[in-house]
Amino acid sequence: MNIQAQYGPLRDQVDAAIKSVVDSGRFILGPEGKALEAEVGERLDRPAAGVANGTDALVIALRALDVAEGDEVITTPYTFYATAEAIARVGAVPVFADVDPVTYCLDPAEVEKKITSATKALLPVHIFGHPAPMGELMDLAGAHGLKVIEDAAQAFGAATPDGEIATFGDIATFSFFPTKNFPGFGDGGMVVCATEELAERVKRLRFHGSEDKVVFTEVGYNSRLDDLQAAIIRVFLPHLDDWNVKRAEAASWYADEGLAEHMVVPAVGEGCSHIYHLYMARSTKRDAIRDALREQGVSSAVYYGIPMHLQPVFAGLGYSEGDLPIAEECASTGLALPMHPNLTREDVGTVVSAIGAAVS
Repeated sequence: MNIQAQYGPLRDQVDAAIKSVVDSGRFILGPEGKALEAEVGERLDRPAAGVANGTDALVIALRALDVAEGDEVITTPYTFYATAEAIARVGAVPVFADVDPVTYCLDPAEVEKKITSATKALLPVHIFGHPAPMGELMDLAGAHGLKVIEDAAQAFGAATPDGEIATFGDIATFSFFPTKNFPGFGDGGMVVCATEELAERVKRLRFHGSEDKVVFTEVGYNSRLDDLQAAIIRVFLPHLDDWNVKRAEAASWYADEGLAEHMVVPAVGEGCSHIYHLYMARSTKRDAIRDALREQGVSSAVYYGIPMHLQPVFAGLGYSEGDLPIAEECASTGLALPMHPNLTREDVGTVVSAIGAAVS
């Protein structure tokens, strides 16, 4: 990633936004945070509430939907730890279903197999910027009376044939971590809700379970998106769609340069819009490719090399190697290649050439 190149042209606007907040003396739950909530809410036609980070967004979302001890929440094993961690933090049990080999998102057929009388919610992840199959998942949820939380941390702006992500479930959550496609300059998150009632509960939970700092109605959290971050994120919001278009263009260059001759390249589901937070390609020669890229001065990274169901922290759930074969195969072969809005066709050619030499 090259986040400084992405931010560089906007440096004057960012500096002005920071100065405005500093001069105002309002840093917590101030006008910038409220303005960002309004802007995101208008785009998604849903009320939004800023929180301290993407992990808190998930925890608070689960709490707002009354997911609690003993409940089961079905999610993907091929994701960042925070998705499953949030389920465990509210006392619920993460139940892992296998993923689709094309999109790397939850496979609805596998989800259906995992539904029991204890299932309370589904927690799909729009992984690497590709939207999960929300139409099918919402049908499952409706048929079984389940809540739905969309983990949209990696995919702001992605869309299914039925609409933009974060507009389907009861709640959706975002992360503004600096390397995300919709970034800030530090930790930050947002919860987007289907109803005003849910949004009001999220706002209570993020502020110690209180609406006025005097009366406390439940045990909550100290999890607010500060105004400095909100002001910076607001600078980036008008550029988000253009950045996503440039990411998609870079992905097309990988195809044009012949990467598919050497690796399994990321595919896009029919009618879907992929924003390529990460460009994840796969190969059984992953480690050799990574070494070859490193020798050429090209960064790459393994994401989620140990799927969640095989992580030591979840050993007590009883999963074994081979239980979720698609996720395990993705975890053992996936490699994130350079992907950012400032990537050039020449850059992509260099990467593909190095990979070709490594696997020949």
